[in-house]
Amino acid sequence: MLGPEPPGEEGVPVRNLGSASPQRTVLCALFQGQSQAGRESGKRLDQESGAGDAVLVSVHVEMDFSNEAWLLALSRTPTLRTALASSPPRTLTSLSLTTECNVHHGRGTSCACLSGYRWNTSVCSRHRPCPSSHNHQPCSCLVFSHPEAGYCQLLPPVPGTLLLNSWLQMPGNTLNLTFLTSHETTDLNWLLWRTGNPSPVLLQPGSRVSLTSRPGQVVLSIFNISHEWAGEYQCCFEAQGFRWELYHVVRVPLQATDVARLPDQLSISCAASPGFQLSCCVPSTHPTYMLSWSPGEGSKASLLNTSGHQCLVLDILHCPEADTMYTCDLQSPGLTPLRVPVSVTIIQDGDTTCPEDSSAIAWNVTKAGHVAQAPCPVNRTGMVKRTCGPRGTWGPTQSSCTDTGLLALLRRTRLLQAGQGWPADEVPQILAELREQVVAVDSPSDLLVLLGTMTLVAKVVVNARVQLNYRAMEALLRTTDKVLDMDSSSLWTPVQAQRPSVGSDLLLALETLARSLCPQDHPFSFSLSNVQLQTQLLGPTFPADYRVSFSTQPPLEVEIPGRSLAPLGRVGNNISITSMMLQKLDRLLPSNYGQGLGDSFYATPGLLFAISIMAGGQAFNQGEVIMDFGDTDGTPHCVFWDHDLFRGKGGWSDEGCQVQAARTSPTTQCICRHLTAFSILMSQYTVPENPTLELLTQVGLGASILALLVCLGVYRLVWRVVVRNNVAYLRHVALLNMVLCLLAADTCFLGTPLLPPGPQSPLCLAAAFLCHFLYLATFFWMLAQALMLAHQLLFVFHQLSKHRVLSLMVVLGYLCPMGFAGVALGLYLPRGQYLGEGVCWLDGRGGALYTFVGPVLAIVGVNGMVLTMAVLKLLRPSLSEGPQVEKRHALLGVIKALLVLTPIFGLTWGLGLATLLEEVSMVPHYIFTILNTSQGVFILFFGCLMDKKVQEALLKRLCHTQPPNSTISLATNDTCIPEHSKERSENARYKERMT
Repeated sequence: MLGPEPPGEEGVPVRNLGSASPQRTVLCALFQGQSQAGRESGKRLDQESGAGDAVLVSVHVEMDFSNEAWLLALSRTPTLRTALASSPPRTLTSLSLTTECNVHHGRGTSCACLSGYRWNTSVCSRHRPCPSSHNHQPCSCLVFSHPEAGYCQLLPPVPGTLLLNSWLQMPGNTLNLTFLTSHETTDLNWLLWRTGNPSPVLLQPGSRVSLTSRPGQVVLSIFNISHEWAGEYQCCFEAQGFRWELYHVVRVPLQATDVARLPDQLSISCAASPGFQLSCCVPSTHPTYMLSWSPGEGSKASLLNTSGHQCLVLDILHCPEADTMYTCDLQSPGLTPLRVPVSVTIIQDGDTTCPEDSSAIAWNVTKAGHVAQAPCPVNRTGMVKRTCGPRGTWGPTQSSCTDTGLLALLRRTRLLQAGQGWPADEVPQILAELREQVVAVDSPSDLLVLLGTMTLVAKVVVNARVQLNYRAMEALLRTTDKVLDMDSSSLWTPVQAQRPSVGSDLLLALETLARSLCPQDHPFSFSLSNVQLQTQLLGPTFPADYRVSFSTQPPLEVEIPGRSLAPLGRVGNNISITSMMLQKLDRLLPSNYGQGLGDSFYATPGLLFAISIMAGGQAFNQGEVIMDFGDTDGTPHCVFWDHDLFRGKGGWSDEGCQVQAARTSPTTQCICRHLTAFSILMSQYTVPENPTLELLTQVGLGASILALLVCLGVYRLVWRVVVRNNVAYLRHVALLNMVLCLLAADTCFLGTPLLPPGPQSPLCLAAAFLCHFLYLATFFWMLAQALMLAHQLLFVFHQLSKHRVLSLMVVLGYLCPMGFAGVALGLYLPRGQYLGEGVCWLDGRGGALYTFVGPVLAIVGVNGMVLTMAVLKLLRPSLSEGPQVEKRHALLGVIKALLVLTPIFGLTWGLGLATLLEEVSMVPHYIFTILNTSQGVFILFFGCLMDKKVQEALLKRLCHTQPPNSTISLATNDTCIPEHSKERSENARYKERMT
């Protein structure tokens, strides 16, 4: 602590220059001799004048004074004795004070530097700061223990400059703080002192913070700045043996979105509510804003401080007579005023309104077309809204109320990810608080906020390379267990509808956090009903095989062969294996299936297994893992969750995985050659690859194509005979076009397996488009034929215009299906959701397949109604026949109508609905395959050959006889018989009836 002295000089303590007291003030001084150099203050402590006997002496002197007498005592001129008796005494001409200390008996001495002096870094590192030091400089006051003492040193000029591009930053802009120095600097840190925070926040690289360095210059950049980045910025560094701090104040004005209004619009009846209340709130971090309401006549304003906000509440005592626009005005020195409007609509006589309702929340009378608003309950942030419909009926209640504690954690985590805070200290705190706050989740918005916080924490852990201790890991796992136990219908289902990838995001976060355990906390084992975790730190000698088992039903057993662990020996000894089992999470993942799994809907066993290996601080993803999920029913598929599938939404994939029977048990094992999150899919409720069904499909399509060709040949022979009137012409034109479209569609579909699948194959893409268009065209021509029959039944005496109706039928039969097929191609092909995996047909996971299924089911429904109409028409009694004959003829007509119209109208596609349901047998699949692949055969027999005119025309061609005149019927059993035999039979039947 003593400064250097010239040769022959001695530093002598001078004591008791004033009255002693228990609380003493100790001054450390520099005595200066009679010289020009000695009269200049601010020289270095060891400077010498070199002029005769006039020297500058650096002496550490402790002088004890009472608080009242030390200034008077310093007015005396002290005399120092020298070390040599022959040397004359020296007289001090000036005194420079450096340090002021307060002596506390038993607690040491608190020493603070006076202006122009400071402790050097070595002294700061060895002593603790004073408890009462509240300014920005942590080394301004230090505690020294007796008999140790210290004195501050003279500061050199500041070795750096801090430049700011603008003290006023507009929201959304980029803040740039530039530090320039010509000296060597070390331990450079950036801090932000936010308003209302007692301690600074560390700034480090994050999603919105960037640090760039070059010789003599460091730039701090903050992107997309907001009011959360306003405050005093501090640049701390070490240079020339001292710790330096440079400051700049940055102000960021508020935006209208930062101002909370309750309500933001109001519809009120003055008769029911003579007065009302408006509220305008700003963040408490901006106390410089002054709030006011206008107009303010006839009202009273009061200031209210809430959690994190400062609100100005306006009580309007008398309701205005007309619609009024109230404005919340925010003003701050140096900033542009901000005006936030709130419109108040007055309900007049005759206006349509929704009545007062106080079922759960008190809703006042509201004008139709407006939205009523109500505050959230205590400790919840947001707003409850309810729309008043145009006819004066209340709509459903919509709530955005979220637990205030959960929102605070999410905001804190967002700032931590952006670059504000100390990740190593704050991440365990956030996880511990999440464990306490998870019990507050009782709405979908709460769950979304909690899951968002967990996802952001995982990103912070990866970016900042944070290692979690076992307490933080336990807090995470207990939170996860409660999250997976939450109700599906009231919480998870709405959350998944709002964010379909929320389950995949949660899985990725858990995988990331589970492998972040500190090495010293291994091995670690934890088990709850929904989550189990086991970790192991491998030593210098690896085991032959790594095995782990989980207490599930049935038990899950996992093994990593030693040959997969052998390459890790070259990395080092710091190798950890983390195994985690999760119950119920696999059912929260979206039903996305990668290539090879097809469009089926699978069931999962309810558990998901994740394993990871950390070697040298890096994740080791390659290796063989053998998993035994126990006995499973149906056809199993070993799969893993690939987070990269479906453009980052995630999906199940079987790449690198295979199924094999266990060697020592009757169960099924999964073997995968990479490490990630695994599960097993069972397709017992779907149609697996069935050779019998494939054979039936090919045979049925072949028979259908052959029958359609025969149908075209029949029409070639009898066309002119069967289309002699407009009704017959239009009906057979519809049937002929239906035959042509179905023939082309079946031929195209039968040839698609021969084409290379995938969107990169133009032939596969063209085949899928043609099949889509042609099958749709077939059903639209079926619809045209059904509409023709409906017209015949409803408008018996109305004549159809052949050319007009034919034009409408062409538009309906070809342009409509072309529109559906074109929209599907243009909408889903750019998204990669047009073709299914491994087939030249529409993708069943997205909306492409619905552009086919939707119109088909709608047409089948219309055709079913027409068929019902025809049946009811045939069941009506006839006045010309007796009861028994009437009943017999009616039943015969119904049977014939069902046989003819059901296959022609495509009603067998109704069975397709059964094949889409879960837990059905294989019977509907076989029936559906047989009936629909044989559609051409049905059309040939029931649509063509059973037609009376077609039969008569064929008889004329084949028997070369003149067919008798007869009425048109839906079906007949007449065969080729001679004319005179038919006449005798008719006469016999006539005589029988007359008797």
